[in-house]
Amino acid sequence: MRMRIGLSGGIGSGKSTVAGFWREAGATVIDTDAISRGLTATGGAALPAIAAEFGPQLIRADGALDRDAMRALVFADAGAKQRLEAILHPMISAETQAQAAAATTSAIVFDVPLLVEAGLRWRQRVERVLIVDCAEQTQLARVMQRPGWTREAAEAVIRQQARRAQRRACADAVIVNDEGLTLATLRLQVLALAQRWGCGTIAGIGASTHR
Repeated sequence: MRMRIGLSGGIGSGKSTVAGFWREAGATVIDTDAISRGLTATGGAALPAIAAEFGPQLIRADGALDRDAMRALVFADAGAKQRLEAILHPMISAETQAQAAAATTSAIVFDVPLLVEAGLRWRQRVERVLIVDCAEQTQLARVMQRPGWTREAAEAVIRQQARRAQRRACADAVIVNDEGLTLATLRLQVLALAQRWGCGTIAGIGASTHR
């Protein structure tokens, strides 16, 4: 039986980097955010329903979702967020299940940005929850380095996400990826945890690391 791991963390925590190290450890990583982006890219399956619900002005000239406009809308209107989720979540869930069914590795890592916010819906699907954690100021600094992101936009996302204490309380393991931690150290933490959880054989990590 494959181990099913839920991976989550706040925006700017480094969750995607951690997911990459899980791939290196031999796990299948299913990125729900990437699935969402595919559904809303040019020709994406969710676009007709989104255009019908929110209007064609939310669709760019190239046929993809105007993500900046939609982000502004859902931040300003909780009802709009719920309507968007009603369209996307069933599609994301179906694709997630399809990818999981096709996996052949000993572990599947579900990369879910809002795993904690989803409550029992995700907790019941996985055996372990891994949270990538860092200080809020670190989150802000990292997100503001991304093209098109302002401090106000980053702060708005952080406010809408679960608090650090909430995420940590749901975790079976926490990896702290704060400012100053090198990628090499982060990688070793992930690979060591993968070995401790029996999710892969990582050369060069001795048993003493996992006491």
